[in-house]
Amino acid sequence: MSRKDYDLLGLPESATDEEVTARYEELKKKYSEDRFLEGEAGNEAARMLSRVEVAYSAIMTERGERHAADDMGASYAKVDAYIREGKINEAQAVLDAFNERPAEWHYLQSAVFYKKNWVNESKKQLEIALQMDPENGKYKSAYAKLKDKIEGDKRRAADPHAQQQQAAGGPSPQQPYSEEPQQMGGGGLCEQCATCCACNMAFNCCMNACCGCR
Repeated sequence: MSRKDYDLLGLPESATDEEVTARYEELKKKYSEDRFLEGEAGNEAARMLSRVEVAYSAIMTERGERHAADDMGASYAKVDAYIREGKINEAQAVLDAFNERPAEWHYLQSAVFYKKNWVNESKKQLEIALQMDPENGKYKSAYAKLKDKIEGDKRRAADPHAQQQQAAGGPSPQQPYSEEPQQMGGGGLCEQCATCCACNMAFNCCMNACCGCR
């Protein structure tokens, strides 16, 4: 989709979906009738009808993708709020309702599993997130810390002396997701980045709440 598609319909990019559809129907009716004119006028109307249909399809496809992304961001924010409130079942219900499950979905699913103290399941979800987005620094950092925690728990379980040291106030293992999300790029965050950061902060909170006593 480009600015030319809107120009062809004679509309600004700020036009509503309803305005775009109404204008398309108007032009479609006009050129559908005019294409039966004799000579070059009919040929030009047929060409314009085809161009209008292509432009309308491109505009509505792009808008549909944008609306879907906005809905996904809103759902992520809802999961974030539920995790902050300790409403894990509600957070899980929102995640279950997703038809598409990108990397961020698996990251949030990992947060929910961790909140339930299902550490191995949490690790598996992070592995899926990393497979889908291997260069994501947030996922890589969380995964490395989670692995360290699992290995540290195994060592302490097998070493009574380490358990005694921990009980006596020894150093606690580094908890996953304990760092604040870092802003990327320029001086502000786009809406999608802000949503991801909010989810990351929620994950930090639930990780610390779950494991702060270990």
